[in-house]
Amino acid sequence: MTAHNSQNLSRNLFIDGPAGKLEAILAEPASPSPRGIAVIAHPHPLYGGTMNNKVVHTLFKSFLELEFITVKFNFRGVEQSEGPLYSGNDGLGEVDDVVAVAEAVTAEYASRFNSSPPLCLAGFSFGGAIQVFAAQRLKPQQVVLVAPAVERLNAPSLSFPQDMQDVQSLPRVLIIHGDQDDVVPLKTVLDWAAPQELPIVVVPGAEHFFHRRLHILKRLVLDSCRP
Repeated sequence: MTAHNSQNLSRNLFIDGPAGKLEAILAEPASPSPRGIAVIAHPHPLYGGTMNNKVVHTLFKSFLELEFITVKFNFRGVEQSEGPLYSGNDGLGEVDDVVAVAEAVTAEYASRFNSSPPLCLAGFSFGGAIQVFAAQRLKPQQVVLVAPAVERLNAPSLSFPQDMQDVQSLPRVLIIHGDQDDVVPLKTVLDWAAPQELPIVVVPGAEHFFHRRLHILKRLVLDSCRP
């Protein structure tokens, strides 16, 4: 993990990924006792998705305010991240990118925590679906999905424990969706969430990118993810 342009509590850095260096921005809360680590994933690389997306940035600011060590990054091949741009395969390469980022940041900050740092995975659109896959491997304490493209990527269930009595290992899940979303139709997410008994917070009047609704998105994340 190499850093540059270090400034205040936020810094640009490159993290070693499976296909090369991954461009990232990491911020630390002012609190000397952070609550955990949050990793945020951006929309589809082939449709202009980057870590500078407004929804991603809103999630980034929200988790920093919630006192998480927060990182957002560009998937392989996006802007200054190395490696081939999205090659299909249901986003398996991008899942590997998330795991690499989460493991690198966790290793760097492990000494700040008494035990394994609580992990939150958050993502928007394609990034939301990618985080569902990543959750199978990283076992986060919390998952926040905004308009997740779960049908398009055939995302698995978040209820991954084989023994369903082991509810303590299930993550807290927040799903936020706009009722005017014509990119990821609300029904596709309802159909995915219903068998898992996962509720969805529906924002009236919000389309896929939450234009003029980002303040509502931030408030929902802050209210739902406070201790």
